[in-house]
Amino acid sequence: MAVRLLSYEVADLCLGKPPLRSLSSSATVADALSALKSSSDNFISIWSCNHSTTSTNRNLDCVCVGKVCMVDIICFLCRQDNLSSPSSALNSSVSVLLSKVNGLVRHVEPSSSLLEAIDLILDGAHDLVVPIKSNFRRKPLPRSQSSIIPTTHNHSQEFCWLTQEDVIRFLLSSIGLFSTIPMLSVEALGIISHDHPTVDYHSPASSAVGPVSRALLDRTSVAVVDDGGVLIGEISPFALACCDETVAPAVVTLSAGDLMSYMDCGGPPEEISRLVEERLRERGLEGMLEEFVAGPHSGNSSSSDEELPSPTTVLGRKGRWCNSGRMGRRAEAVVCRPWSSLVAVMIQAIAHRVNYVWVVEEDCSLVGIVTFASMLEVFRENLESMI
Repeated sequence: MAVRLLSYEVADLCLGKPPLRSLSSSATVADALSALKSSSDNFISIWSCNHSTTSTNRNLDCVCVGKVCMVDIICFLCRQDNLSSPSSALNSSVSVLLSKVNGLVRHVEPSSSLLEAIDLILDGAHDLVVPIKSNFRRKPLPRSQSSIIPTTHNHSQEFCWLTQEDVIRFLLSSIGLFSTIPMLSVEALGIISHDHPTVDYHSPASSAVGPVSRALLDRTSVAVVDDGGVLIGEISPFALACCDETVAPAVVTLSAGDLMSYMDCGGPPEEISRLVEERLRERGLEGMLEEFVAGPHSGNSSSSDEELPSPTTVLGRKGRWCNSGRMGRRAEAVVCRPWSSLVAVMIQAIAHRVNYVWVVEEDCSLVGIVTFASMLEVFRENLESMI
């Protein structure tokens, strides 16, 4: 069975994965915003070529140079030099959203081994771009008016993402091959990291913009703690990715604690929404006020109890609510204990669609964080012994 596990290829992990949607690196931030709003995906791949052109040479030396999500746009809009004129910021090149860290996205062949994929991820790759192997021609997707388009190369070749979550999910399906390792605690395995971004509950939410960008890069989150180091909640890039650009004023004006309430299930409380508008006016941020607050979302509207969002509805892209087709997250953090087993933490993370789990003591004081990357290191060491 161990030999069979080692024989798996990247293509085996990509079965059934949807093709990437792409945007050219020559596009603008506004193009990326429009593409994200029109897609059910949280991320859009950015390529060095334009897949909408009909030129026969458009695919030569064309590579994926990164990917962007709503969090990248929100953090960009919250930069000090963009506060006064967000409309001008939206006209910037989408390349300003891309990370300057090299090697975050890597192209791999479908025949690459599972070990090779894990090694690339442990070497710093966040996402692997894999050609989709198919014995049939996929029915063309309808072309919309959006700037987002299917990513195809020569001979209609499509691509998909392979992520840390995909690999962890795959390993979980073969967890019995790893002997007693999955039953050991995360503390015993030494995979609890103490290097993670943290903000105080009462601190300005704007102070979390940098940590959120780092957390997005690390595929983690920002812990929100009180003065005693007790974990209150989190400002999660995954939760922010389910919002739209109109959350930027809240990030600029609210405290970290109020921002959690603003993003939490059920949407922003009315008094917090009014507070955001008042503080924008006080700070003279008329550009942000006009761009994101004034218009169809501003003002009070009445609705019956039947029209109110359900407890599972999350602040989101369209009309401030996530539609049913998009996964959302509460500001409540996913936690485990130091003595929780590796397999239990894996299941927790996969169930909540996150790449990490916070580790807390019984009094909820924050101990650290366990990530998919640290889990992969454990499995890679054990796979090495199977060779």
